[in-house]
Amino acid sequence: MEQPNFKDHFSQQSQDYALFRPHYPDALGKMLAELAPSTQLALDVGCGSGQFSEVLANDFDQVIAIDGSAEQLAQAKPHPKIQYCQAFAENIPLAYQSVDLISVAQAAHWLDLDKFYAEVHRIAKPNAILALITYGVFHVDEEHLNHYFRHFYEVTIGPYWPPERHHVNEGYKNLAFPFQEISIQPPVLQVEWNFYQLIGYMSTWSAVKAATKALGHNPLNVLADALLPEWEDPELPRVVSWPLAVRVGRVNLD
Repeated sequence: MEQPNFKDHFSQQSQDYALFRPHYPDALGKMLAELAPSTQLALDVGCGSGQFSEVLANDFDQVIAIDGSAEQLAQAKPHPKIQYCQAFAENIPLAYQSVDLISVAQAAHWLDLDKFYAEVHRIAKPNAILALITYGVFHVDEEHLNHYFRHFYEVTIGPYWPPERHHVNEGYKNLAFPFQEISIQPPVLQVEWNFYQLIGYMSTWSAVKAATKALGHNPLNVLADALLPEWEDPELPRVVSWPLAVRVGRVNLD
């Protein structure tokens, strides 16, 4: 199943994506559920391997989770309240005014927003909620380690990020968003990871894949060699945090 202009940066590392990407805080799903007109049906667009879909399933009766990548969907864990489906944001296989919440987590910058927003208006119930969710560069709880990560992100692989990445760095502030916006204070995305888990997460970055292809070697290996002595014990977990940016809007107002 293919769609013109579908930008698939993650299928090749879909197993790593499912294993190493952080899961969103349950508090965010609860916050969005409280804003929705009801909790019958949520749609998670660009769901990947289901990180945010699983959060929504805590508060909604049913979750439809769609992604254009069959490889990503294959890595999603079965859940009794989640139906995974290969489909595109610009052509959503749901009925007119059927959805209470539409979420897009870490994927809105890949979409044709005009076409997607037309679909949002079609499928959203009156007063439904649309949430665009993103997180930028992580930081760890020790500043001397962050220096390595910032240099790697900005300098080593900086030229290899897709141009859409700037929307993530800006917290989606400059994306078109023609809805009645609701201001919320999202929780922090935070995990405790050891050295290997953090390097595994970084290996899922599209820019690492692009840099490896262009350079003929994986620059993440160089970073890991330099960083390991600074981490001390590689099994030692450290607090890793991302600031969440969430744009919330109300759709099809009564």
